[in-house]
Amino acid sequence: MRRGSVYGRRGQYPRQRRGGYGRQTLGRRGGGFRWKIMLVFAVGAAIYYFANQKEVPFTGRKQLRTMKPAAEMQLGLQSYQQILRDSQVQTRGPIVDKVREIGANIARAAANEDPGFQWEFNVIDSKQVNAFALPGGYTAVYTGIIPVAANENGLAAIMGHEVAHALARHGAERMAQQNMQRIVGAGVSLGAGGMDAGAQRAVMGVFGGISKYGFALPFSRSHESEADYIGLVLMARACYDPREAPRLWERMKQASGGGTPPEFQSTHPSPETRIADFKKNMPMAIEIYNQRCPNKIR
Repeated sequence: MRRGSVYGRRGQYPRQRRGGYGRQTLGRRGGGFRWKIMLVFAVGAAIYYFANQKEVPFTGRKQLRTMKPAAEMQLGLQSYQQILRDSQVQTRGPIVDKVREIGANIARAAANEDPGFQWEFNVIDSKQVNAFALPGGYTAVYTGIIPVAANENGLAAIMGHEVAHALARHGAERMAQQNMQRIVGAGVSLGAGGMDAGAQRAVMGVFGGISKYGFALPFSRSHESEADYIGLVLMARACYDPREAPRLWERMKQASGGGTPPEFQSTHPSPETRIADFKKNMPMAIEIYNQRCPNKIR
């Protein structure tokens, strides 16, 4: 009877086990990554990228950019006005006069590459060690950075760098690159859509890591390096001694107290990298300086 009872269940139990267990496994594991969907989005991202290539002034680098200059400048003006409303703006004094003088000289030095900016230069009373230039030439210097600038050449290096970001249209390029990342991210998400929840999280986590450390952060650092180069050219054209640029970054390094993250984790190159790049490009800058400013001390 015991043997019979076992064989008596054999006709039903194994079939239920095969069918039920198979369905549970399929439900738990899901399908694999759908590469065809990913390929469609990758092709779309490539078309978007190559169809919207523009040239960066000064360097000739090709960049992805879709926003029209007028729209970009309008956004810059709106942001600038909001920042000024929310800040304590200095309207007179020697610092204001010097910032506006340097700004006007740098703007003249950029005349051939100027897309029609409405230049403005203001000083914001704040302890922030910061400065910025928005699309359209809307520029501000925070008083907290003045001691680090130390002199007018150092201030020109700071302002040249910030103006360079605006002239190189880095803001518009960043927005276009983010759009491309969203296209690729949507492809990855849909490609992983047939997988179980844990596998989807793993895939998106890997994509997020690659996107951040392999693309977004290096992309940001390349913008900073390009702005350093263009800013060096601008300050030399405007007859400010370019040799002050690496000295400025020695002071920046001291002001930070060494509390910067490793370069691969940062949006900015390390001070050491920036100083080395300035020194590499210094012969070019000195040549511009000597040609444009024959009365200056060489």
